[in-house]
Amino acid sequence: MPAKDIYHNGKYRRGEDYSMDKLTKYRQIIRSILTEYYQWAANSETSEIKECLSFDEEREHYLWFHVGGNEKKRIFSVIVYIRIQKNKIWLEEDWTKQGIVNDLLDKGIPKEDIVLGFQHPKKRHLTEFAIQ
Repeated sequence: MPAKDIYHNGKYRRGEDYSMDKLTKYRQIIRSILTEYYQWAANSETSEIKECLSFDEEREHYLWFHVGGNEKKRIFSVIVYIRIQKNKIWLEEDWTKQGIVNDLLDKGIPKEDIVLGFQHPKKRHLTEFAIQ
């Protein structure tokens, strides 16, 4: 089946080309947002707890987490986990105060391309974001 032409930003593009441009943009935005949070948090990290970023662009997984511990316990927690699936951004975990979704919206990602994966599938329709 031939690719469909899509009119976007004053240009006609082949369907696959537009999707690739969109995914490239989404990857860049996600990396930029997570790196900014990481740099902010790394400035206040203790010697026992390290801030970490992991970007797996082959499998479309993006994580910000911290790991470490002290004499009493080991610490490992995911602060933000984002993945891209079927041309949409799935926000699977978000423990930031302001909410990563606000950063995504501020960078121009439309609500219909963001899935709140941390919400139960039966409740996603109650949000203004994509269901799947």
